[in-house]
Amino acid sequence: MQIRVQQAPFDFGDECNRFAANRDDTGAVVTFCGIVRAPEHGVLHRMEIEHYPGMTERALAKIAQTATTRWGLQDCLVIHRYGPLAPGERIMMVATASCHRSDAFAAADFLMDYLKSRAPFWKKETTDEGDGWVAAKDADEAALQRW
Repeated sequence: MQIRVQQAPFDFGDECNRFAANRDDTGAVVTFCGIVRAPEHGVLHRMEIEHYPGMTERALAKIAQTATTRWGLQDCLVIHRYGPLAPGERIMMVATASCHRSDAFAAADFLMDYLKSRAPFWKKETTDEGDGWVAAKDADEAALQRW
């Protein structure tokens, strides 16, 4: 299990290749990469992501351990960035490895839902209309409730 909270960009292809390497007992690797997108209205200049070091890593490790136990994962990777990000930049990544694809997909989906709605990150958008904190969405909360 690997948890990384970092300011630096990551190379999604390199991370996928490293994660999937030498897994002759693994039947499935599922990956997901989140990208900073523009808001529904206005032009996004940047997104600033804040977190509390230490607390964030512990929270991510706890949910990754829950996913690993619940779906019998062989491994999982969570990368989440913080600091200023521009539209189109990679913001986060999840990878899961399992004997069976259904477990790898379910665990990845669970982790993504958690990261979207419960992970201790705060996002502030700077748009042509000003600055504002990103509020939780009902759809994200509903997605988490299925777990």
